[in-house]
Amino acid sequence: MGEPPLADVRVVDLTTTFMGPYCTLLLAQMGADVVKVEAPAGDVVRYVGDEQGTGLGPVFLNANRGKRSIVLDLKQPAGREVLTRLIGTADVFVHNMRPDAVTRLGVRAGDVHAANPRAVYCVVRGFSSAGPYRDKAAYDDVIQASSGLAAVQGGPGEPTYVRTPVADKATGLMAVGAIAAALYQRERTGRGCAIEVPMLETMVSFTLLDQQGGYVFDPPRGPAGYARTDSPYRRPYRTADGHVGVMVYTDAQWRAFFDLVDRPELAEDPRFRTITARTVHIDELYRLLEEEVGRRSTAEWLAAFDARGIPAMPVLTVPGLFGDEHLRATGMFEDAVHPTEGSLRLARFPVDFAGSPRVDLRPAPRLGEHGPEILAELGYPPEEIDAPGNGRRRAGPADPTPVAEA
Repeated sequence: MGEPPLADVRVVDLTTTFMGPYCTLLLAQMGADVVKVEAPAGDVVRYVGDEQGTGLGPVFLNANRGKRSIVLDLKQPAGREVLTRLIGTADVFVHNMRPDAVTRLGVRAGDVHAANPRAVYCVVRGFSSAGPYRDKAAYDDVIQASSGLAAVQGGPGEPTYVRTPVADKATGLMAVGAIAAALYQRERTGRGCAIEVPMLETMVSFTLLDQQGGYVFDPPRGPAGYARTDSPYRRPYRTADGHVGVMVYTDAQWRAFFDLVDRPELAEDPRFRTITARTVHIDELYRLLEEEVGRRSTAEWLAAFDARGIPAMPVLTVPGLFGDEHLRATGMFEDAVHPTEGSLRLARFPVDFAGSPRVDLRPAPRLGEHGPEILAELGYPPEEIDAPGNGRRRAGPADPTPVAEA
């Protein structure tokens, strides 16, 4: 069996919170050596849900698997000197620092490329540097609001947030694709490039794909939105004993559903005969679905839908995922033992590369855990490396203020 796709790729990771760490987690899951450079106080997400006081809360344990941690105080010359040497070994340098911090610490694209012309430089940030919002701070909620997503999610009612940091995660995914493209480009040109992945612009693109509606045309030819997803009747439907998610979409699927509920004549109703007509009358169809689904049990509906090729699944809670027979059969969850946190159950990388092994990820690191070994790899002699567990070179008192910002 061959190697993972990103074997021998080193990523120097100065990201914090959700967006950047999710990006670099995915790179680690594809085989990259990810070196997480942390300020003396550590990534703030270490302390989210950290009931044991170890700096290893559940989100951090999930998002920072497969990485090595080194603590560098980049406000001191010794810390910056270590980072410069580390950049010289990097294939990818990724951060989510604010522009003023980037300038102050000397880690602009030109600085990084002066140290390593082959490095792919990637900044994930709130807003494009080309616009007037460039210096604004941004978190997921702010971007859900400003990208139109919160308004879409709220429908005709009050705007509301998706109950997961979807802007962070979607932007992290966008950054993975951009980094992969840049690495491929480097194979042709021999040089790295600079990438900027802004959250707002990413989520505007994400939202408009289906929600732009008549505003695709200039001037607009109709309202924005997508009637099917805008319908107030689009929801998981209550059965006689639970809930199902069902998606009747094609002509054949609707004909099968009309037969199933003893309404075959609806297949020839002008309102429902074509997808164009069904989109206009989607509320009527979804009301019918809601009424009919409540008449039978979840098991009955799933069997009937499966037999007719209509996509449907039961509604699972998060705890329910761990008992799902399909997810168990596909090995979606991996058991791991963390040296300080004990037994863990974690979701594996969902993509399989034929001929490549799955990456056996190291557990999420304690703060500065791998500093001594990384410094040794960079050629520092033993007398210049602090005691195990402290990733700084001796450089005087550490400034506890983190330098990496969301």
